Amino acid sequence: MSSRRQQHRGRARYRLFALPPLALAAAGALAGCGLGPGKTPTGVQLQVTREFGAQPMRSLAAPQAHGQETVMSLLMRNATVATRYGGGFVQSIDGRSGGFRGSQPTAWFYYVNGVQAPKGAAETNVLPGDRIWWDLHDWSQTEEVAAVVGSFPEPFVNGIEGRRPPVRLECAAPEATPCRTVAARLRAVGVNAGLAALAPGGEAPETLRLLVGTWQQLRNDPGADQLEHGPGASGVYARVLGGGRSFALLDAQGQVTRTLSGSAGLVAATRYTGEDPEWLITGTDTAGLELAAHAVRESTLHDRFAIALLPGAAGASSVLPLPQPAP
Repeated sequence: MSSRRQQHRGRARYRLFALPPLALAAAGALAGCGLGPGKTPTGVQLQVTREFGAQPMRSLAAPQAHGQETVMSLLMRNATVATRYGGGFVQSIDGRSGGFRGSQPTAWFYYVNGVQAPKGAAETNVLPGDRIWWDLHDWSQTEEVAAVVGSFPEPFVNGIEGRRPPVRLECAAPEATPCRTVAARLRAVGVNAGLAALAPGGEAPETLRLLVGTWQQLRNDPGADQLEHGPGASGVYARVLGGGRSFALLDAQGQVTRTLSGSAGLVAATRYTGEDPEWLITGTDTAGLELAAHAVRESTLHDRFAIALLPGAAGASSVLPLPQPAP
């Protein structure tokens, strides 16, 4: 085992038992139960799943809420929750607990509008329109899946962390069908994104970016480049091989379950250091890119961390969730 892998294992075990991940923790013994004065947030949704969204547990389009809720108080109002560390750590939801499955660590993580929150659940206020998603999963490969696609049309409608950054659609070929398709999908949910040619270097602070192009066209973007280094770097359970000619699909333990060559698509989200999340809508070739662009819709992306796509029968596509189920 490499020294880097040993360091990751040691840090992971330490965080699980001594300093729980921020995504799971709340900052005070009873802070998760307390409500402050304020108006009850409207339009909120609450999802609870397991195994990277593969196993739904609760799906509440209108969860019970009263006054200003935190993510923790909203969860406790709508599910059976067991805590540790004086009430500040979510140990189980509806009887499903984190801990170890065999030798692999599992824990509850939460996302607000498709973004892993930077603070504890009792420190994060629920805002109108928020989509709150709790998921119990293996975190042996990475402690941080910074952004996911399964809350679409978020974060493009309501933003992140109380901010609504501008949305920019960057396309390698702005006049081509994949770019027009993604633009239409955004307009259909009320998002009028700025349209631009793909920018070299990828620097766009305070902007939610969607990058549309084949992998050869996207690979020089710093955020996209992370996918060539696996989930520990990107939070996406896929590796790009051969300069973008194929995609290796990984399971939760980082093992390759399938390699897609020919025409294959990928829709994923990542977050480069210090920048807002960005979405990657890409393919091994133009046909694969078109598959990815057509998959940008709520019904296809719902409860998925990321997806890969293959051509299917009668012009349809075959959707493969990421990470892949273990063989």
